[in-house]
Amino acid sequence: MPTIQRITPCLWFDDKAEEAAKFYVSIFKNSRMGPITHYGEAGAQVSGRPKGSVMTVTFKIENQEFVALNGGPLFKFTEAVSLMVKCTTQNEIDEMWEKLSEGGEPGPCGWLKDTYGLSWQIVSPEWDEMLRDKDPKRSERVMEAILHMTKPDLGKIRQAYEGNGTRNSESAHPSQAQKE
Repeated sequence: MPTIQRITPCLWFDDKAEEAAKFYVSIFKNSRMGPITHYGEAGAQVSGRPKGSVMTVTFKIENQEFVALNGGPLFKFTEAVSLMVKCTTQNEIDEMWEKLSEGGEPGPCGWLKDTYGLSWQIVSPEWDEMLRDKDPKRSERVMEAILHMTKPDLGKIRQAYEGNGTRNSESAHPSQAQKE
């Protein structure tokens, strides 16, 4: 008997579930499209979606199953839920940032919204270790560096950790921008 993924995120789209799923699958390795369901008479009546239109799209990103639902305009994505992409090199960060932010908008501290409004965090496990350093000065410098970045820059984060980093003033964290 196949193993069942116990928890599957369901992403609510107005009417672009299939397009979004194809977009996400195109970005990540070990990803693929899965079954697509369509609205029947009963579902169409309840949802207000056209009978025969795409209802759900199952897809996998890095072998993690997701379901995309065409549920109509009632609900929108917010930053309250985001998907975190762990990158180990600057090249990976740059690639994920470029692909996921295309048509979307960058945010502070490695956050971005994709063209569908879904929030993503581009992070590195390396800086998690730095933030947990027993030396509070080192971890504070790392946090300060991250807070003043848009797209993460591992080189600058490493410099901050070692104590010879410079503050990236190109884009301040929103709370800093309000103070200035």
